[in-house]
Amino acid sequence: MSQEHKGFVPLSLSEFNTLTSLLSKLLFTQYPPVIIPGEAILGIEAMAAGISSPGRTILNVVTGPYGSLFGKWLERGGATVVEVKVPFDEVVAVEEVAAAIERYKPCALSFVQAEVVTGGSNPAREILNIARNFNLITVMDSVSAVGGEALLVDEWGVDLVAVGAQKALAGPNGVSAVSISPRGWEFLESNENAPRNSILSLLDMKPSQNGSASVRVPANIPTLEARALISALTRIEEEGLAQVIKRHELSASSTIAGIKALGVEPWQKDSKYYSTLTTTVRISQEQNLRIDQPIGIVAPGDGELFGNLLRINHFGANACQQSVEEAIAVLAQLLNQDPDHAIKAIRLIWGNEHDQ
Repeated sequence: MSQEHKGFVPLSLSEFNTLTSLLSKLLFTQYPPVIIPGEAILGIEAMAAGISSPGRTILNVVTGPYGSLFGKWLERGGATVVEVKVPFDEVVAVEEVAAAIERYKPCALSFVQAEVVTGGSNPAREILNIARNFNLITVMDSVSAVGGEALLVDEWGVDLVAVGAQKALAGPNGVSAVSISPRGWEFLESNENAPRNSILSLLDMKPSQNGSASVRVPANIPTLEARALISALTRIEEEGLAQVIKRHELSASSTIAGIKALGVEPWQKDSKYYSTLTTTVRISQEQNLRIDQPIGIVAPGDGELFGNLLRINHFGANACQQSVEEAIAVLAQLLNQDPDHAIKAIRLIWGNEHDQ
């Protein structure tokens, strides 16, 4: 077969098993994930559809637009949705979550781990620990977080978690995954309203839970995207997940140093909870920082955040010193400033790391 047609060979069973194995290792779980044949928003909506039904009360934490959307999907399925909502320049306090659980007695808890739109990262481990104490089913959107910060699915006791590859993993956006624990599967199976014979049906895509390999490749898995995801996950293994996360941490801390050197402030209020994937910049009336289209990795705010913040998307391949420096140079140009002192602040952070 000629090289030009090689990409159209159907995905082999060996490749599919490699994909599920790499994802399980990435997520630190012993259970094979569901491979979602589309962008990660499909997996997120499938989680909402699968767990939602009349008679179930679900506590939904809203710290950004995706949390709001998830709550609407839960309501569409008939669940009683109780919100813990905070301003989008904050993350949720674990005390608020605990108080809401005590008050409303939900059966499940849902939240977004890392808010790439707002630049905040919720205290996932602490939230999940509280949920375990109350024996709640836990549902987490980790599409942006995976590869950019810690995500230990089995150790943390996450029952359903959606992940995507197009952010920190520097992979494709045409295929994604949902990891589901045995408790999560029981919760789905006990819901008579959970979709079946539908693109939103996680139950229809349930892999074997006894450790045996798949006997066939699901018919709806996009072949080229699956191969691209295998390549991306292989690159992560080669670099080492800890180093990938460290690269994102350095990118975030050096970006913060750069914007502060320019005299602008982060959008997120608490530095303890800055995202490692995206740094958001607060726009004041005095600063000429409004843009309509992305300039490199500098982008305007989404939706209601447009005109209030700028996003510096230092994730994936852009989690590196060069991309951060280029982004800070863009901000300096918008502010009519010389970027040299801000670039120096960035290099100091990367240089300190290299000297250790």
